[in-house]
Amino acid sequence: MKLTESNRKYILAGIVAFVLVGLFVANFMATKQDEAFMQEDMLYQQAIQMLNEGNFIDAYAMLQKVLETQPNSEDANYAMALVAANSGEFGRAAIAGQKTLDLNPYKVEDPIFMLQFGEILVSNERFDDAKTVLLECQKQGWEPEEYPDYQQRVTSLLAQIETK
Repeated sequence: MKLTESNRKYILAGIVAFVLVGLFVANFMATKQDEAFMQEDMLYQQAIQMLNEGNFIDAYAMLQKVLETQPNSEDANYAMALVAANSGEFGRAAIAGQKTLDLNPYKVEDPIFMLQFGEILVSNERFDDAKTVLLECQKQGWEPEEYPDYQQRVTSLLAQIETK
């Protein structure tokens, strides 16, 4: 079968039209995705601001909305752990803290996270898990500049576990 010059032009025109339609659709979908991302990011930023201001009820509600669409967000789960703990919901805080750790296993190298997670576990009465976390904090010998009494707090929590 021989292709005539006009058939070649039609084939080329079809390919070009297909590519242009594909680019248009991709651009349209990317714009909608960008809008959704911007809304989620704005909601997350507002939740963090409210967390820093101590408005845990509103921060909790906003973070729940973020986690509905982004359940595997390490940052949102970490923030939820802090908000839930400050709201007295230690079960929810422990779940969010564990999910943060599951999403990023390197969080075990973050001394502040490990201490906060240990405190959450103690408050949730998960003493065996808390002891594991706190002994790791003790073993590492961390003394972060922003928390000069770090090791004293770890020792205090471990003593609290021993009395339970």
